[in-house]
Amino acid sequence: MKRFSMLLIACMLVVGALSGCGNSESDSGSSNKLVIYSPNSEEIIKTIIPMFEKQTGITVELVTAGTGEIVKRLQSEKQNPYADVMFGGSMAGYRENADLYEPYVSPEDKNLIEGHRNTSGFATPYISDGSVLLVNKNLIGDIKIESYEDLLNPQLKGKIASADPASSSSAFAQLTNMLKAKGGDYENDKGWDYVGKLIENLDGKIASGSGAVHKSVADGEYVVGLTYEDPSSTYVKNGAPVEVVYPTEGAVFLDAASAIIKDAPHMDNAKKFIDFILSQEAQDAFGTQLTNRPLRQDTKLGDHMKPLADINMIDEDTDYVSSHKSQIVERYIDVFTSTK
Repeated sequence: MKRFSMLLIACMLVVGALSGCGNSESDSGSSNKLVIYSPNSEEIIKTIIPMFEKQTGITVELVTAGTGEIVKRLQSEKQNPYADVMFGGSMAGYRENADLYEPYVSPEDKNLIEGHRNTSGFATPYISDGSVLLVNKNLIGDIKIESYEDLLNPQLKGKIASADPASSSSAFAQLTNMLKAKGGDYENDKGWDYVGKLIENLDGKIASGSGAVHKSVADGEYVVGLTYEDPSSTYVKNGAPVEVVYPTEGAVFLDAASAIIKDAPHMDNAKKFIDFILSQEAQDAFGTQLTNRPLRQDTKLGDHMKPLADINMIDEDTDYVSSHKSQIVERYIDVFTSTK
Protein backbone atom coordinates (compact mmCIF):
# COMPACT_ATOMS: atom_id res chain seq x y z
CA MET A 1 0.00 0.00 0.00
CA LYS A 2 2.78 2.45 0.99
CA ARG A 3 4.80 1.52 -2.11
CA PHE A 4 1.77 2.22 -4.29
CA SER A 5 1.25 5.52 -2.50
CA MET A 6 4.84 6.64 -3.08
CA LEU A 7 4.53 5.83 -6.79
CA LEU A 8 1.26 7.73 -6.96
CA ILE A 9 2.81 10.74 -5.23
CA ALA A 10 5.79 10.66 -7.61
CA CYS A 11 3.51 10.53 -10.64
CA MET A 12 1.45 13.42 -9.33
CA LEU A 13 4.59 15.51 -8.81
CA VAL A 14 5.65 14.85 -12.41
CA VAL A 15 2.22 15.82 -13.69
CA GLY A 16 2.38 19.00 -11.61
CA ALA A 17 5.82 19.86 -13.03
CA LEU A 18 4.69 19.31 -16.61
CA SER A 19 1.59 21.44 -16.22
CA GLY A 20 3.46 24.24 -14.48
CA CYS A 21 1.25 24.27 -11.40
CA GLY A 22 -0.33 21.92 -8.89
CA ASN A 23 -3.90 22.98 -9.63
CA SER A 24 -4.86 23.07 -13.27
CA GLU A 25 -7.70 25.23 -14.46
CA SER A 26 -9.79 22.16 -15.19
CA ASP A 27 -9.26 20.84 -11.65
CA SER A 28 -10.10 24.11 -9.92
CA GLY A 29 -13.18 24.47 -12.06
CA SER A 30 -14.42 20.95 -11.39
CA SER A 31 -17.32 20.75 -8.94
CA ASN A 32 -17.24 16.96 -8.94
CA LYS A 33 -13.78 16.32 -7.46
CA LEU A 34 -12.11 16.09 -4.06
CA VAL A 35 -8.43 15.40 -3.36
CA ILE A 36 -7.75 13.68 -0.04
CA TYR A 37 -4.40 12.99 1.64
CA SER A 38 -4.73 10.30 4.30
CA PRO A 39 -2.60 8.19 6.67
CA ASN A 40 -5.66 6.09 7.58
CA SER A 41 -5.89 2.31 7.44
CA GLU A 42 -7.06 0.51 4.32
CA GLU A 43 -10.21 -0.60 6.20
CA ILE A 44 -11.26 2.98 6.92
CA ILE A 45 -10.48 4.13 3.38
CA LYS A 46 -12.38 1.26 1.73
CA THR A 47 -15.44 1.86 3.88
CA ILE A 48 -15.77 5.63 4.22
CA ILE A 49 -14.60 6.98 0.85
CA PRO A 50 -17.03 4.92 -1.32
CA MET A 51 -19.89 5.87 1.03
CA PHE A 52 -19.06 9.56 0.54
CA GLU A 53 -18.79 9.21 -3.24
CA LYS A 54 -22.11 7.37 -3.45
CA GLN A 55 -23.97 9.88 -1.30
CA THR A 56 -22.59 13.05 -2.93
CA GLY A 57 -21.63 12.03 -6.48
CA ILE A 58 -18.20 13.58 -5.85
CA THR A 59 -15.18 11.68 -7.18
CA VAL A 60 -12.32 11.34 -4.70
CA GLU A 61 -8.68 11.34 -5.72
CA LEU A 62 -6.85 9.66 -2.85
CA VAL A 63 -3.19 9.77 -1.83
CA THR A 64 -2.19 7.61 1.15
CA ALA A 65 1.07 8.00 3.04
CA GLY A 66 2.40 8.38 6.56
CA THR A 67 1.38 11.43 8.57
CA GLY A 68 4.88 12.94 8.56
CA GLU A 69 5.22 12.50 4.81
CA ILE A 70 1.84 14.14 4.19
CA VAL A 71 2.63 17.13 6.41
CA LYS A 72 5.93 17.69 4.56
CA ARG A 73 4.08 17.65 1.26
CA LEU A 74 1.46 20.09 2.53
CA GLN A 75 4.23 22.42 3.63
CA SER A 76 5.90 22.24 0.21
CA GLU A 77 2.56 22.90 -1.53
CA LYS A 78 1.52 25.67 0.85
CA GLN A 79 1.62 28.42 -1.80
CA ASN A 80 -0.24 26.30 -4.35
CA PRO A 81 -2.20 23.51 -2.60
CA TYR A 82 -3.11 20.38 -4.51
CA ALA A 83 -5.13 18.58 -1.82
CA ASP A 84 -8.42 19.63 -0.30
CA VAL A 85 -8.58 17.54 2.88
CA MET A 86 -6.29 15.71 5.25
CA PHE A 87 -8.21 12.71 6.61
CA GLY A 88 -6.66 11.19 9.73
CA GLY A 89 -3.85 11.89 12.17
CA SER A 90 -3.69 12.96 15.81
CA MET A 91 -5.09 16.20 17.18
CA ALA A 92 -1.62 17.10 18.46
CA GLY A 93 -0.25 16.90 14.93
CA TYR A 94 -2.90 19.27 13.61
CA ARG A 95 -2.27 21.80 16.36
CA GLU A 96 1.46 21.75 15.62
CA ASN A 97 0.76 22.69 11.96
CA ALA A 98 -2.26 24.98 12.32
CA ASP A 99 -1.10 27.28 9.50
CA LEU A 100 -1.70 24.49 6.95
CA TYR A 101 -5.44 24.27 7.54
CA GLU A 102 -8.58 26.25 6.77
CA PRO A 103 -10.90 27.41 9.58
CA TYR A 104 -14.10 25.36 9.49
CA VAL A 105 -16.51 24.02 12.11
CA SER A 106 -19.12 21.65 10.73
CA PRO A 107 -22.79 22.15 11.62
CA GLU A 108 -22.65 18.44 12.63
CA ASP A 109 -20.09 19.27 15.33
CA LYS A 110 -22.84 19.96 17.87
CA ASN A 111 -23.83 16.28 17.67
CA LEU A 112 -20.47 15.05 18.98
CA ILE A 113 -19.82 13.95 22.55
CA GLU A 114 -18.94 16.72 24.99
CA GLY A 115 -15.17 17.07 25.22
CA HIS A 116 -14.61 15.65 21.73
CA ARG A 117 -15.70 18.59 19.58
CA ASN A 118 -13.87 20.98 17.29
CA THR A 119 -12.39 23.51 19.74
CA SER A 120 -9.45 24.49 17.51
CA GLY A 121 -11.69 25.99 14.83
CA PHE A 122 -10.08 23.91 12.05
CA ALA A 123 -9.38 20.30 13.19
CA THR A 124 -12.49 18.12 13.37
CA PRO A 125 -12.38 15.03 15.67
CA TYR A 126 -14.32 12.11 14.17
CA ILE A 127 -13.11 8.95 15.95
CA SER A 128 -11.24 8.19 19.16
CA ASP A 129 -8.94 5.41 20.31
CA GLY A 130 -8.37 4.39 23.92
CA SER A 131 -5.64 2.65 25.89
CA VAL A 132 -6.84 -0.83 26.90
CA LEU A 133 -5.66 -4.19 28.20
CA LEU A 134 -6.09 -7.14 25.83
CA VAL A 135 -6.51 -10.44 27.70
CA ASN A 136 -6.22 -13.96 26.28
CA LYS A 137 -9.22 -15.84 27.73
CA ASN A 138 -7.60 -19.24 27.15
CA LEU A 139 -4.58 -18.36 29.28
CA ILE A 140 -5.93 -16.15 32.05
CA GLY A 141 -7.30 -18.97 34.23
CA ASP A 142 -8.47 -17.59 37.59
CA ILE A 143 -6.21 -14.50 37.45
CA LYS A 144 -8.19 -11.28 37.82
CA ILE A 145 -7.34 -8.53 35.35
CA GLU A 146 -9.58 -5.49 35.67
CA SER A 147 -7.11 -2.70 36.40
CA TYR A 148 -3.57 -1.47 36.01
CA GLU A 149 -2.99 -2.54 39.62
CA ASP A 150 -3.86 -6.13 38.70
CA LEU A 151 -0.88 -6.19 36.32
CA LEU A 152 1.44 -6.23 39.36
CA ASN A 153 0.25 -9.74 40.26
CA PRO A 154 3.37 -11.95 40.58
CA GLN A 155 1.52 -14.66 38.62
CA LEU A 156 1.77 -12.38 35.57
CA LYS A 157 5.53 -11.86 35.72
CA GLY A 158 6.95 -12.26 32.23
CA LYS A 159 3.47 -12.80 30.80
CA ILE A 160 2.64 -9.16 29.98
CA ALA A 161 3.22 -7.83 26.45
CA SER A 162 4.28 -4.19 26.18
CA ALA A 163 6.09 -2.04 23.63
CA ASP A 164 8.67 0.68 24.27
CA PRO A 165 7.18 4.17 24.96
CA ALA A 166 10.32 5.71 23.50
CA SER A 167 9.53 4.32 20.04
CA SER A 168 5.85 3.29 20.05
CA SER A 169 3.07 5.90 20.06
CA SER A 170 0.56 3.46 21.58
CA ALA A 171 3.03 2.49 24.32
CA PHE A 172 3.66 6.17 25.05
CA ALA A 173 -0.13 6.70 25.28
CA GLN A 174 -0.29 3.81 27.75
CA LEU A 175 2.52 5.37 29.80
CA THR A 176 0.81 8.76 30.09
CA ASN A 177 -2.51 7.00 30.79
CA MET A 178 -0.89 5.09 33.67
CA LEU A 179 0.77 8.21 35.08
CA LYS A 180 -2.55 10.06 35.02
CA ALA A 181 -4.56 7.11 36.39
CA LYS A 182 -2.14 6.09 39.14
CA GLY A 183 -0.58 9.42 40.07
CA GLY A 184 -3.06 12.10 39.07
CA ASP A 185 -0.55 13.89 36.84
CA TYR A 186 2.64 13.24 34.87
CA GLU A 187 5.25 14.21 37.47
CA ASN A 188 3.78 12.63 40.59
CA ASP A 189 6.16 10.06 42.10
CA LYS A 190 3.22 7.79 42.88
CA GLY A 191 2.56 7.26 39.17
CA TRP A 192 6.24 6.68 38.41
CA ASP A 193 6.55 4.24 41.31
CA TYR A 194 3.78 2.20 39.68
CA VAL A 195 5.59 2.30 36.33
CA GLY A 196 8.74 0.97 38.00
CA LYS A 197 6.85 -1.93 39.59
CA LEU A 198 5.20 -2.76 36.26
CA ILE A 199 8.57 -2.79 34.50
CA GLU A 200 9.76 -5.32 37.09
CA ASN A 201 6.78 -7.54 36.30
CA LEU A 202 7.51 -7.32 32.56
CA ASP A 203 10.65 -9.28 33.42
CA GLY A 204 12.71 -7.60 30.72
CA LYS A 205 10.34 -8.52 27.89
CA ILE A 206 9.63 -5.59 25.54
CA ALA A 207 7.82 -6.14 22.22
CA SER A 208 9.36 -4.95 18.95
CA GLY A 209 6.40 -2.66 18.26
CA SER A 210 2.74 -1.96 18.92
CA GLY A 211 1.55 -4.57 16.40
CA ALA A 212 3.56 -7.28 18.10
CA VAL A 213 1.79 -6.59 21.42
CA HIS A 214 -1.79 -7.35 20.42
CA LYS A 215 -0.75 -10.09 18.00
CA SER A 216 1.26 -11.95 20.66
CA VAL A 217 -1.73 -11.93 23.03
CA ALA A 218 -4.13 -13.13 20.34
CA ASP A 219 -1.64 -15.84 19.34
CA GLY A 220 -1.40 -17.09 22.92
CA GLU A 221 2.18 -16.03 23.61
CA TYR A 222 1.21 -13.66 26.44
CA VAL A 223 -1.67 -13.54 28.91
CA VAL A 224 -2.25 -9.79 28.63
CA GLY A 225 -1.00 -6.86 26.57
CA LEU A 226 -0.90 -3.08 26.97
CA THR A 227 -2.37 -1.93 23.68
CA TYR A 228 -5.15 0.17 22.14
CA GLU A 229 -8.82 -0.35 21.37
CA ASP A 230 -8.96 -0.44 17.57
CA PRO A 231 -6.94 -3.63 16.86
CA SER A 232 -8.21 -5.20 20.10
CA SER A 233 -11.83 -4.78 19.00
CA THR A 234 -10.92 -6.25 15.61
CA TYR A 235 -9.84 -9.50 17.31
CA VAL A 236 -13.10 -9.60 19.28
CA LYS A 237 -15.13 -8.90 16.14
CA ASN A 238 -13.35 -11.72 14.32
CA GLY A 239 -13.97 -14.23 17.11
CA ALA A 240 -10.47 -14.52 18.61
CA PRO A 241 -10.29 -15.85 22.22
CA VAL A 242 -9.56 -12.42 23.68
CA GLU A 243 -11.30 -9.83 25.84
CA VAL A 244 -10.85 -6.06 25.90
CA VAL A 245 -10.43 -4.69 29.43
CA TYR A 246 -10.73 -0.99 30.22
CA PRO A 247 -8.64 -0.22 33.37
CA THR A 248 -10.92 0.61 36.29
CA GLU A 249 -8.59 3.47 37.26
CA GLY A 250 -9.57 5.12 33.99
CA ALA A 251 -8.83 4.94 30.26
CA VAL A 252 -7.68 7.88 28.14
CA PHE A 253 -9.24 8.23 24.68
CA LEU A 254 -7.34 10.32 22.11
CA ASP A 255 -9.06 11.69 19.03
CA ALA A 256 -8.13 11.36 15.38
CA ALA A 257 -9.04 14.36 13.26
CA SER A 258 -9.59 15.68 9.76
CA ALA A 259 -9.18 19.19 8.37
CA ILE A 260 -9.56 21.23 5.20
CA ILE A 261 -6.30 22.35 3.59
CA LYS A 262 -5.71 26.10 3.57
CA ASP A 263 -7.05 27.56 0.28
CA ALA A 264 -8.30 24.15 -0.87
CA PRO A 265 -9.05 24.11 -4.63
CA HIS A 266 -12.42 22.39 -4.05
CA MET A 267 -13.50 24.15 -0.88
CA ASP A 268 -17.24 23.37 -1.04
CA ASN A 269 -16.60 19.67 -1.57
CA ALA A 270 -14.07 19.67 1.25
CA LYS A 271 -16.70 21.04 3.63
CA LYS A 272 -19.14 18.37 2.45
CA PHE A 273 -16.58 15.69 3.33
CA ILE A 274 -16.04 17.03 6.85
CA ASP A 275 -19.81 17.15 7.32
CA PHE A 276 -20.12 13.59 6.02
CA ILE A 277 -17.62 11.94 8.37
CA LEU A 278 -19.62 13.36 11.29
CA SER A 279 -22.96 12.29 9.82
CA GLN A 280 -25.12 9.56 11.30
CA GLU A 281 -24.35 7.23 8.38
CA ALA A 282 -20.57 7.52 8.61
CA GLN A 283 -20.42 7.44 12.41
CA ASP A 284 -22.63 4.34 12.50
CA ALA A 285 -20.24 2.71 10.01
CA PHE A 286 -17.28 3.44 12.29
CA GLY A 287 -19.11 1.85 15.20
CA THR A 288 -20.62 -1.18 13.47
CA GLN A 289 -18.69 -2.05 10.28
CA LEU A 290 -15.29 -0.91 11.57
CA THR A 291 -13.55 -1.06 14.94
CA ASN A 292 -13.00 2.66 15.45
CA ARG A 293 -14.69 4.50 18.32
CA PRO A 294 -17.25 6.94 16.83
CA LEU A 295 -17.80 10.30 18.55
CA ARG A 296 -21.38 11.14 17.62
CA GLN A 297 -23.73 11.07 20.61
CA ASP A 298 -26.47 8.99 18.97
CA THR A 299 -24.24 6.56 17.09
CA LYS A 300 -24.71 2.79 16.85
CA LEU A 301 -22.16 0.29 18.14
CA GLY A 302 -21.60 -3.34 17.25
CA ASP A 303 -21.38 -6.06 19.89
CA HIS A 304 -17.58 -5.87 19.63
CA MET A 305 -17.54 -2.37 21.19
CA LYS A 306 -18.40 -1.31 24.74
CA PRO A 307 -20.53 1.85 25.17
CA LEU A 308 -18.57 4.85 26.43
CA ALA A 309 -21.09 5.23 29.26
CA ASP A 310 -19.81 1.92 30.68
CA ILE A 311 -16.14 2.99 30.60
CA ASN A 312 -14.38 5.07 33.24
CA MET A 313 -12.77 7.71 31.05
CA ILE A 314 -10.14 10.19 32.20
CA ASP A 315 -8.91 13.23 30.29
CA GLU A 316 -5.33 13.75 29.23
CA ASP A 317 -3.69 17.16 29.23
CA THR A 318 -2.72 16.90 25.57
CA ASP A 319 -0.96 20.28 25.49
CA TYR A 320 1.23 19.34 28.47
CA VAL A 321 2.01 15.86 27.13
CA SER A 322 2.87 17.22 23.68
CA SER A 323 5.24 19.88 25.03
CA HIS A 324 6.85 17.56 27.62
CA LYS A 325 7.06 14.33 25.61
CA SER A 326 10.87 14.21 25.55
CA GLN A 327 11.08 14.72 29.33
CA ILE A 328 8.49 11.99 29.97
CA VAL A 329 10.37 9.56 27.72
CA GLU A 330 13.69 10.43 29.38
CA ARG A 331 12.27 9.77 32.83
CA TYR A 332 10.81 6.45 31.62
CA ILE A 333 14.24 5.42 30.31
CA ASP A 334 15.80 6.34 33.66
CA VAL A 335 13.16 4.30 35.54
CA PHE A 336 13.55 1.37 33.14
CA THR A 337 17.35 1.42 33.42
CA SER A 338 17.37 1.68 37.22
CA THR A 339 14.76 -1.09 37.52
CA LYS A 340 16.77 -3.40 35.26
